[in-house]
Formats: sequence, structure tokens, C-alpha cells
Amino acid sequence: MKIAFRYPLVAGTLAALLAVVVLLLSGQPLTAQIAASVYALAVAAYLAVGMVRRLLGGQWGIDILAVTAIVSTVLVGEFIASMIIVLMMAGGTALEDYAAGRAKKELTALLERVPQTARRERGGTPAAGTDAGGTDAGRLYEDVAAAEVRVDDILLVRPGEVVPLDGVMLSESGSFDESSLTGESLPVERVAGDPLMSGSLNGEAAARMKVTALMEDSQYSRIVALVREASESKAPMVRLADRYAVPFTLLAYALGAVGWIISGSPARFAEVLVVATPCPLLIAAPVAFLGGMSRAARAGIIVKYAGVLEQLSRIKTAAFDKTGTLTYGRPALIGIRTAGGLAEDEVLRLAASAEQYSSHVLAASVMEAARNRGLVFESATEATEFATHGVRARFDGRDVVVGKPRFVAESAPGVEETELASGELAIYVGVGGDFAGALVMSDPIRKEARRTLAELKELGVTRTVMLTGDALATAEHIADEAGLTDVRAECLPPDKVQAVRSLPLRPVMMVGDGVNDAPVLASADVGIAMGARGSTAAGESADVVIILDDLSKVASAVRIGQRTVQVALQSIWIGIALSVALMVAAAAGYIPAVAGALSQELVDLATILNALRALSPGRKGAGGSVTASMPASRLRRSAERF
Repeated sequence: MKIAFRYPLVAGTLAALLAVVVLLLSGQPLTAQIAASVYALAVAAYLAVGMVRRLLGGQWGIDILAVTAIVSTVLVGEFIASMIIVLMMAGGTALEDYAAGRAKKELTALLERVPQTARRERGGTPAAGTDAGGTDAGRLYEDVAAAEVRVDDILLVRPGEVVPLDGVMLSESGSFDESSLTGESLPVERVAGDPLMSGSLNGEAAARMKVTALMEDSQYSRIVALVREASESKAPMVRLADRYAVPFTLLAYALGAVGWIISGSPARFAEVLVVATPCPLLIAAPVAFLGGMSRAARAGIIVKYAGVLEQLSRIKTAAFDKTGTLTYGRPALIGIRTAGGLAEDEVLRLAASAEQYSSHVLAASVMEAARNRGLVFESATEATEFATHGVRARFDGRDVVVGKPRFVAESAPGVEETELASGELAIYVGVGGDFAGALVMSDPIRKEARRTLAELKELGVTRTVMLTGDALATAEHIADEAGLTDVRAECLPPDKVQAVRSLPLRPVMMVGDGVNDAPVLASADVGIAMGARGSTAAGESADVVIILDDLSKVASAVRIGQRTVQVALQSIWIGIALSVALMVAAAAGYIPAVAGALSQELVDLATILNALRALSPGRKGAGGSVTASMPASRLRRSAERF
């Protein structure tokens, strides 16, 4: 009954067809013909109304073939064929729903797991005899809506529950399944102080956690928003398939007219239209693109719009940010070179105190180095960050400037650029108008960087470029290790945008992760954000967000795009070829109307099954093979926001 209510036209047609069969078996062929003809014409009228509305709205389609086929079979007395056509048209909706649901399996799996409630710790004394055991023994909890939870609230995640918001582990240890987010099938172990990612599934032991982000700011909520947006998008190729309808319809009418003229029988015209199946144009491309997006989601790659897959399939130039993209983005302090009377620890302490007001990835490394030495930060009376340049803060009337040498020199004359070995970088510090010294740091290249660039070359990406705000010497060192030949250093955000726009080989793909990458990600033909630790602005500006901290997923995204487009085009042309072959055979008189109506459904089924191949990796393992073969230790994750 549930299926009948969901697809009333299918249920009604089956009931009408059964009634026609009963009438025929009862020896009432005329009544059966009249009943079938009236029902078929009523459905044709219903389809015609919808077709006219779409045509008036400027949307071309090929419902006119179905309407004409129904009317023509009724007029020539093939009422059984007309009923089968109606059933196939009605069943096509159910078939399309099944195919789309199968193609969106990975996307809908994320949407279905959105946590709605959370178990929050509250004050008070538990009732006598109450002991939840383990992590919540002696504590009281209340179930609240996840949207009501605030930062710093303490939550209890019971065994088998989904972590509702981003947070930090308070329990000693725990095991979490992050497969729906990262594609990694093995559970990951977390200990006290480790970040917990919303959307991960708790293991066998209850875990206490401290919330670090609101519901709308948590990583899983952002992923779900991206997925919902992606599942509702429509690829340009899908609209292109719609335009194939006009020549396909004209061809069907022409073949039908030729068959009528040669045979002298109007039944031949009806037989041709019966096999002119619209499924390859209406269903194949959307199913293939949904399958590609689902395949990408399984590999930890969220594609925001279906049209992005088509762009990815044609990428000719790839541009990369350096810090956090080609490198791990976690530079380590390897030395402090003082230039005044301040001690090394004091220079580091003041620099870290200022950097706490910066969103740059290097700021986190400076603060981490200061914490490791047990240094205490000061609170600034005022602080200003200058994007890509540095930060200026005031502490008890004393200005502290941290950043690039030219920026620091504006407030602290006498800055001397320190000599750096290959792969090192320096952060300069000015205190009270004097140059205080430099923090020397090193950020190693990602292990998968060279392999990723080699894979991109194999996929047809003929040019690779580095766009970075860092010094030329540091940028060239990383470029040499990665295999990049075009390096553009000391770029401001507008410089990166201009560089991407000037690249001659299109489309251009830009890969980045920081706040300063947001403008260039938006201006590129395809923007890819490294979302595991990247900024919210970068994730929102990009067309693709990579959940894992794994650069090789960039090559996987291109490969998935190429396979998706290949399968979509292949499905369309296979369906059209089969339909044209059947139409030619019908025009020659080899396919009766009833047999044609049944063969039409076989073509539909073959086309849809072929389109669903976009879910699979293909011969070369598009998209998911990297995750499947990669050890868990290589899948570095973080619960920091996009």
C-alpha cells in the first residue's frame, strides 16, 4: 500500500490493465478496447498538460513522443500496446527514483545520520543507587536538542551513538568510527585531549567530551549542508541531454513517417514511436552524476555541485597554495635568533602573545612552541591582523609586531633578514619599536605531494603552479621537492586571483586551505579546499571540500570527474543507439507494437544500469582506492572547522 500511494499512476495502470485482461478473458473484446483506450487517452491528456506547461516555461523535453505513441496506438487499435506504454511511463518514475536513490546512497547516508539530540551534563547529585558506570558514574545528564548545546558544555556520548558536535575528548580513551566522514573503514583511537569530529560513531564505551563548536559550526553540520546542496544540483551535461530531445524527437517522427509511407499502414508509424524511448536522455545523465558525487563522498571528497564534476574532467592547469596544502601546515620551531637585549624565551613569549590574535596557520605553530616551553601569554589591550603580512598587538603600552620582514620594519627599523637553510622560514618580531629577533621554523612537504602531481599529469593536467605568500627561497625549495616548475612567491590575495585569471590553459583548478585562499578559490574554475584543517571561509568559497588531510584526494577528484562524464556520455549514446536501432527495425516492420513497448523497457534498464557504473572505481580505481589501501596512520584528521 505504501508503494501504491507513492506511485498512484503505476497502481492505477496495473489495476486498469488487470481489468482489461479480465474483460478479454470474459469474451468482451470491444468493452476491453474501449476501457483501455479511454484510460490511455486520459493519461496522455494528463501528460500533455504537464508537457505544455514545461514548454511555456522554456524547458524542452520529449514527453511529446510518449503522448504521440499512446494516441497513435489507440487510433490503430493496438490498445494493449497503449496500456503497456502507459505502464512503462509510470514505471519509469519508480525506476528513476530507485536509480537516483542508489546513486545517492553515500550522500543520503550522511544526511540520515544528522544527530538531533545530545546528552548534556548538569549539576546536582544523582539519585540513590544511580550509577551509569564508567565515564558518567556519579553525574547527572539531561537530553537536549543538539542546537541548544553551547561551547564548553560537557556531553556524554553513549556506545553506538553519533558524536553530535565538535569537541575535545575528556575520557581517558575511546574508539570511534569515522568511515562516513573520511572513508577509512578502521576505527580510530582517541585519548584525553584529542579532538572529536561530529558525525563519528562512538564504539563500545561511553565517552565524555567538551564542546568546542556550536551545532551550525561543527564539521558534520557543514558537511551535511554541502551534501544537501550537492544532491539538489544539476549538471550542465544534464541540461545538455535535455537539448538532445529536439533532434531525437524529429528523428523518431521522420522514421515513423518513412515506415508509414513505405508500408502504407499508419500502424507502422505507431510502432516506431513505441520504441522511441526517452530514458537515455531523461535519466541516464542525472543518475551518472549523482553516482559520481556519491563515489566522491565515499572517498572523503564533497563535491558541492554536479556541474563541478564536468569541470574536473577537463582540468588542464592546477594551482596550489604552499602552507597547509603542499606542506603539512604545521611548521615546527627549530631556532630563535635574537637581535636585541631580550632573551629567546621572552621573544617567543611576546610573539606568541601577539599571534593568539592571528588566524594564520603559522600563528598556531608559534603558540604551540611557546606552550611547550611553559610560557604564559599576555592579553593585549588592542590587536590587529594584517592578512598575509602579520599581526600588531599592544601590551601595557608596548607594541609587538610579528610577521614578514617588510611589515615588521615599518614599526621596528633595523630588521635584518636572517640566513635560512633550504626549506626553512622565518617569522620576524619587533618589540617597542625595536627589532627583537626572528623565529626560525621548518614546514616539511607532504609525503604524497610528488605522487599527487605525477597522477595529475597522467590525468591530463599539463601545467602545475605554486601560488604562495611565502618568501621565494622557501617556496622554491618546496617546489623542487614536489616537482613544480612555476613558482610565484610573496603573493597577496589579489595577486593570487590575478595569477589564476591570467593562466592560459583552462579550466584552472586551485587548491588551498587558509582564509587568504578564499578569494582565489572562488575565482578559479574549480576551487578545492583542504577542509580537514582549513578555514570556514576557504570551505565556503570552494567547489570541492576534501574532508581528509590528504593531498592525493585532489587527483582522486579529477579522476572521479573524468569517469563520471565518461559514463554519462556513454549511457546517453548507448541508449540513443539502441533506440535508433529499434526504431529502424520497427519502421521496417520487424517489431510489433506490443513487443516494441516491452523492448523499450529493456533499453531503459540497460541505460540506467550502465549509468550506475559511475558508483564504481573503474579499471584504474578512480577515487576510492587510495583510502582503501592507505594505513590508518596516514589518514591525519582534525575537528577544526572548515
